[in-house]
Amino acid sequence: MIIDYEILKLIWWLFVGALLIGFAITDGMDMGVGNLLPFVGRTDDERRLMINTVGPHWDGNQVWLITAGGAIFAAWPAVYAAAFSGFYIAMLLVLFALFFRPVGFDYRSKLGDARWRNAWDWGLFVGGAVPSLVFGVAFGNLLLGVPFHLDELLRAYYTGSFFELLTPFPLLAGILSFSLLTMHGGVWIQLRTSGVLTERVKGWILWTGIAAMTAFGVAGIWLVIGIDGLTIVSQPALDALPNPLAKTVEIIPGAWLANYAAYPLTMAFPALGFIGVILTILLSRAGRPGWGFFTSSLAITGVIMTAGISLFPFIMPSSTDLGSSLTIWDASSSHLTLSVMFWAVVIFLPIIIGYTIWNYRKMWGRLSIEEMQERTSAY
Repeated sequence: MIIDYEILKLIWWLFVGALLIGFAITDGMDMGVGNLLPFVGRTDDERRLMINTVGPHWDGNQVWLITAGGAIFAAWPAVYAAAFSGFYIAMLLVLFALFFRPVGFDYRSKLGDARWRNAWDWGLFVGGAVPSLVFGVAFGNLLLGVPFHLDELLRAYYTGSFFELLTPFPLLAGILSFSLLTMHGGVWIQLRTSGVLTERVKGWILWTGIAAMTAFGVAGIWLVIGIDGLTIVSQPALDALPNPLAKTVEIIPGAWLANYAAYPLTMAFPALGFIGVILTILLSRAGRPGWGFFTSSLAITGVIMTAGISLFPFIMPSSTDLGSSLTIWDASSSHLTLSVMFWAVVIFLPIIIGYTIWNYRKMWGRLSIEEMQERTSAY
């Protein structure tokens, strides 16, 4: 069956969004645990227990990030090229921070020295905190526009610097990302552990949830009153061959809110962001972390979709050359490429999801320090 090119472009926007959400929910959980590791765990046994909650899953969860990067490369090659030019140093920073995770998980318990283990605990904190912060900063910069342009051969040229990415609004988005994923990791700790850790982490869930709601609310107000969006004035047919320079784009105040006015049902996503966090806090306090983890996942979905709906159909807006802005209509791969990848996803994604569910089911159960101490292989 041949799917219309325009529909395929929209489907792949949804696929990439689903991959990013999957990454944020699964690997974001691991990062959140790392963010809390030096603070919630007060003894070596408590920190070891926290690590054990994500030990069987973290490397599989990180595949979501790799898959999302591969999907962007294949479905939106122009976006991949422009993003890796503009965010090159930021991505290297994330990559170097992620190095701490496999090494930290494997080497932390090789020696019994407290300084050795404490150093790796802070390394795991860096491996979670830096990516969770930088990913939020990246989304914030997309809403502001990225300083790049395309030449006549559609080659991307970034004209900014790394420090220009660290302006107040993107940093606020980074705080939102960091606090939201930390809350998510906290709920996972409460769900998978027993004893003092389960009670202690409740306070962190409360305060990181409040921080996430505050940052989300301030960012929304800022977007309404302080940031002008882009709108497409004219462009070729949506099923035409991609050519980003063939359209006309203008700056219009409030343009990032236009989709919510045109499609009121999309207001459910920002509402889901707020309601999800509130329910997570309440469920955590009530001792229902299973449902809390579900509502935390909904909150993450709501926040990411809010950014996606605001930008749509833009993927990577340009702040220096509006016509060079990349959208789902003019930055996509060919019809054949999107078609082949679509059927590959239809076939293999259910297998991957099924295996992931099986993996979590087999590794399920609450962990305790007493049980861990009985198993010398855990050290």
